[in-house]
Amino acid sequence: MSDRRQKTAFVNAVPECVRALALCAENRDNIQYTCHCKREGGGFLQGCGPAGDTPETGTQKGATTMEHQVRDMTSGKPLHLITAFSVPLLFGNILQQMYNFVDTLVVGRGVSMDALAAVGLTGSLNFLVLGFIIGLSQGVGILCSQYFGSREYAQLRKSVTMSFYLNFSTGALLTVLSMVSARQLLVWMNTPAELMADVWLYIEVIFGGILISLAYNFLSGILRALGNSRDPLIAMIIAFIINTVLDVALVMGLGWGVLGAAAATVSAQLFSAVYCLICVRKIGFMKLEKKDWKWNGALFRKSFVLSLPVALMNSITALGVIFMQIAINGFGAVYIAGYSVASKIIIIFEQLDVSFGTGAGTFAGQNLGAGKTGRIKEGIHQVNLLLIGVNLAIFGLMLFAGRPLIGLMVGDEPAVIEAACQCIRFLCFFLMFLGTLWIYRTSLQSMSDTFWPMLSGVLEFAARTIALLILPKLIGFYGVLSAEVSAWILAALMLVIVYRRRIRILEAECAEKGRDLSAVC
Repeated sequence: MSDRRQKTAFVNAVPECVRALALCAENRDNIQYTCHCKREGGGFLQGCGPAGDTPETGTQKGATTMEHQVRDMTSGKPLHLITAFSVPLLFGNILQQMYNFVDTLVVGRGVSMDALAAVGLTGSLNFLVLGFIIGLSQGVGILCSQYFGSREYAQLRKSVTMSFYLNFSTGALLTVLSMVSARQLLVWMNTPAELMADVWLYIEVIFGGILISLAYNFLSGILRALGNSRDPLIAMIIAFIINTVLDVALVMGLGWGVLGAAAATVSAQLFSAVYCLICVRKIGFMKLEKKDWKWNGALFRKSFVLSLPVALMNSITALGVIFMQIAINGFGAVYIAGYSVASKIIIIFEQLDVSFGTGAGTFAGQNLGAGKTGRIKEGIHQVNLLLIGVNLAIFGLMLFAGRPLIGLMVGDEPAVIEAACQCIRFLCFFLMFLGTLWIYRTSLQSMSDTFWPMLSGVLEFAARTIALLILPKLIGFYGVLSAEVSAWILAALMLVIVYRRRIRILEAECAEKGRDLSAVC
């Protein structure tokens, strides 16, 4: 790059630095702020922070810079940035779901089919409670991505502490309530009597570890909001190894059955939470001081307003899944086991949608903070097209590889294999709609619009419930599966419409301020 071009790039970067410096002036820290225009790959990474900090790490003078800890997504090619962020996250999410896969494999092979069905039955109830907690923890990610994009580090730290108060007080309360009410909830779900003891034992241990699960999701959410998907991946690798070793040792070695599987899962999550805490503490501008813990009612309310709709959306969606599980229970143990096995495989494929959706959300949040609407529009469009193509490829793969994979998990159980194959082939065909749903839902949430995504959860619940009342009577087990995909399709359609409306509003605001809407780099 010639000196003339470097000087031109620097001059073009100056307005962004001036904007960032003005934003930093709004922070209430008694710290002298400075502007940073760091050349990176022929471009410049603009931002500001405490004197001596760098935008990508906020490391104080004399401290070691660790550039992998954060990723600025407000400059560069959108699809490349989202993909580079999402791929490590995908591997991490797959490993997290492999907890359940390993549980299924060990319990199915090492205990019994009844024990396998028992573990599978806990999925929807688990999502009802932990989904609420995970949704609540997403509020901190929304705020962190926006404040990081606008370089408001003091507000970023403050949002973390206020979100901590909100999350862990709620988590402690839900731990008590869920453990007390678990058995009654299982009764309402029509849990078969012969499975009740194992199901209750497994879910009680999982609910006992709610705060551990919350800690991991809270801390990894902060890292992802700052563009760091590498360290959550490392945390999952460590946790997966621990979970696998403990599963074999406790279930097969000591004969603890479903209790051993649950204990292994919670223990592994504890290690991943500790690792993420260590990583967050290494980021310079994330070092919390006493003043950061001082009560700030405005930020607490903002975190609550952003978090609660996401938490409610997850729980509403989980209620629909519980109703679906009730419908499946009515078809007997073979279909319960078949759906349980198939769902373990499909949920791994769904991590592609979840991961790229999270990447799109982080991208949208940072660029909203930076005021770059054009980049949001371009990036979301590109990643949605990518997911449609990949999900169609997954469907083609499962047409041929589904049955052998299921056979590996359950052994010589022809009826269970056939039921699982029905689920795999039908649901995989519609995964492209689930991908679109995740992309637009997380993008809207990261753009501080959490109401409509919550409403999409209500629509999912209504569509799934109505379909479950009608379709199984007409087309049997395929009616249950059709209820699931109808919820995906209707919610995705709604979110696409709302997203486009939101983008038009942002474009109008940018036009009033004289910003260049065509800029995507």
